[in-house]
Amino acid sequence: EVQLQASGGGLVQAGGSLKLSCSASEFTFDDYAIGWFRQAPGKERERVSCITSDDYTDYADSVKGRFTISSDKAKNTVYLQMNSLKPEDTAVYYCAAAVTLGRSYCTIVAVPDTADIATDYWGQGTQVTVSS
Repeated sequence: EVQLQASGGGLVQAGGSLKLSCSASEFTFDDYAIGWFRQAPGKERERVSCITSDDYTDYADSVKGRFTISSDKAKNTVYLQMNSLKPEDTAVYYCAAAVTLGRSYCTIVAVPDTADIATDYWGQGTQVTVSS
């Protein structure tokens, strides 16, 4: 079973930056995808960004140009660099993995309420709070 560990959250002022990390216990799969999701209080969970084993990436419109997803395969770690943070970015951020869907996972989870169906593993959340 793959274990995911998300870290890097914290409190930052608007306009600031944070870098989240998602470390996986193993990543020996050929066609995996890792997604970052977030859930703010009283709101539905939403997909933030996604990356695949062949380095395909995509982003929610709300974070395009501000967030960058990347991976270090040697470290089994995916990062989410978040710049120009806004108070509306405040949420608990989760990483999740699908081990065989590849780009299809990224396409599926871009649709609301589909992540649970497509995801094989979830990490625990890390809180991001952006003050105004």
